[in-house]
Amino acid sequence: MEAANASRNYVPKVPVNIDCNVEKTLDVLGGKWAFLVLRELFDGTKRFGELQRNIKCISPRALTNTLRHLEDQGVLERHAFPTVPVTVEYTLTPKGVDLHQILKEMKLWAAKWT
Repeated sequence: MEAANASRNYVPKVPVNIDCNVEKTLDVLGGKWAFLVLRELFDGTKRFGELQRNIKCISPRALTNTLRHLEDQGVLERHAFPTVPVTVEYTLTPKGVDLHQILKEMKLWAAKWT
């Protein structure tokens, strides 16, 4: 009986990696600004300046880091045009578009419970 209790209280020294799809999704989204960037891009392609104007209080550095992270995760694509200065546009990939329903459900939940 004591052996059974001891095995239940055992904590491994090396954490066990448990694949969790929710955790994977949150890793793709990244920081707190990702939701607001995605919200803007659900309406269509946007330039950096448009995103910065539409997302109040975001610093250029935070926006740049968020855009890079989402691009690295395959959620959006960055298109640069050879103008002076360079024009850069951001568009959601099919992977990014798939997040729309998830965020819509989160919005409905917040409306109901907060």
